[in-house]
Amino acid sequence: MVVIQWFPGHMSKARRQVQENLKHVDLVMELVDARLPLSSRNPMLDKIIGTKPRLVIINKKDLGDDLEIQKWVHYFEAQGILAVKINAKEQQTVKKLTKAAKEVLADKLKRASERGIQNKAIRTMIIGIPNVGKSTLMNRLAGKKIAITGNKPGVTKGQQWLKTNEELEILDTPGILWPKFEDQTVGLKLALTGAIKDDLIPKDEITIFGLDFFKSNYPTELQNRFKLTDEQMNLSAVDLIVLLTQKYGFRDDYDRFYDMFIKDVRDSKLGTYTLDRVSDLNKEDAQDDND
Repeated sequence: MVVIQWFPGHMSKARRQVQENLKHVDLVMELVDARLPLSSRNPMLDKIIGTKPRLVIINKKDLGDDLEIQKWVHYFEAQGILAVKINAKEQQTVKKLTKAAKEVLADKLKRASERGIQNKAIRTMIIGIPNVGKSTLMNRLAGKKIAITGNKPGVTKGQQWLKTNEELEILDTPGILWPKFEDQTVGLKLALTGAIKDDLIPKDEITIFGLDFFKSNYPTELQNRFKLTDEQMNLSAVDLIVLLTQKYGFRDDYDRFYDMFIKDVRDSKLGTYTLDRVSDLNKEDAQDDND
């Protein structure tokens, strides 16, 4: 698989806008996908935001594996970053994120209180790569009482402040994507969940990756969905593709099976899942120590 080069001009502009507007916010909310808590992060973000306080929001928790999501919450906390898992469609999201933002900024808010500054709204920006649910979250936070406070000094024209409640103001910013996927597996994970355009990676590669992943991590769900015998579960991904393409009457039209499998995964027909595993990181660390 070729390394995907994808860094359109508007993404570069978005990065500049974020850097220019950091001084106007108290903290950065980094939005990631519960199925891809690591792969849906922008690897340039650390450099972009520097020492600005950060809150990681693990969205789409209803689609992810709760046990694995909790491991990622602990992983981020071990890095000194508070993480909170949400479903942006839920009503309590605003309250949950406001509470988490106060926790991240507890020391700063305490100092402000000691100086007599009370009830000042926390200003934040939400950053995430496309398709992590940013629009859904912004709509939930803004609600029907969306209050645009207009372009404030120093804020790029076209961006706006959204007042979610008396305690939280959000600077609307574009999504950012990285210049390229250095790790081919990251590209496959993003493709399987539909986070990138379908034509960027061949569907056979996505399907082989997906079958291998579910065989290793969610074998029961895979076996039940496609009514496979124990013997068939021992087949390679390529042999499974041949078997299932025939089984569903697609003859030699493998593309029909690729489309069906990928749609099943995206529609949670194989259950909830998380493609990024903290245990894989631990294996990589152990490998690095041995090298």
